[in-house]
Amino acid sequence: MRAMILAAGLGTRMRPLTDHCPKPLLEVGGKPLIVHHLERLRAGGIREVVINVSYRAEQIVAALGDGAAFGVRIAWSREAAPLETGGGIRQALPLLGEAPFLLVNGDVWCELDTAELPALGDDLARLVLVDNPDHHPQGDFHLDADGRVHAEGEPRLTFTGISLLDPALVAHEPPGAFALAPLLRRAMAEGRVGGHHHRGAWVDVGTPERLADLDRRLWG
Repeated sequence: MRAMILAAGLGTRMRPLTDHCPKPLLEVGGKPLIVHHLERLRAGGIREVVINVSYRAEQIVAALGDGAAFGVRIAWSREAAPLETGGGIRQALPLLGEAPFLLVNGDVWCELDTAELPALGDDLARLVLVDNPDHHPQGDFHLDADGRVHAEGEPRLTFTGISLLDPALVAHEPPGAFALAPLLRRAMAEGRVGGHHHRGAWVDVGTPERLADLDRRLWG
C-alpha cells in the first residue's frame, strides 16, 4: 500500500512559527512533525509515500530528499498554489496508482498502527475517528454500531485527518482546487464510508500552543 501525506498548506494558524518554516518541518520531540509520520508509516510496512508540497516546498524537499534516510521512497507532487485536500489528491493520482491508499494530514500526530485498519472492500473511504477533543467538542461525524459513518447523527466523533481512500473518490473530479469533505459526505449518503474508532493518542497540531504541549509530552 502507498500513503499520501498532505503537506501543501500555508500553515496560517501556526504563525509566526510558519513565517519562515513550513508546518511539516516544525519540530516536536526532537524531530520534524512529518518525520514522525514517515517513521510510523515505515513501521506499519508502508514504503511508498507521496507528499504534496506548495508553500516553502523546497525546504521540505531538501529536508526529506528521496526518503532513503527514513526507509521509504518519496514521490513529490508539487502544487504551484495549494489545491486543497481534494484537489491535491486529484493531482497526485498518477503517483498513487489505482489501489486504495492511506491519507495522512501533515498537521496531526497519532499513535495509530495502520495494520489495524480493515480493507476498504466496496467502500470509498474508511475514516479514523477519535473521541472529541476539548477544542472540538461538537465532533464531525456519527459512527453507528455497524461501523458506518454518517454526516448526521449522535453521538459524534472527530475525524483525525487519517483515512483509507479509494482513488475513485476523486478521480472523476475536474483538476483544480477543491475540498475533500463534500465528496466524503456524498459517499456517506451512498453508504460507502466506514469508520475506525481510534482510542489511542492523537493530537491536531493546529496551533503553537498545541505544538508546544505535544513537544512537552514527547520529551516527558
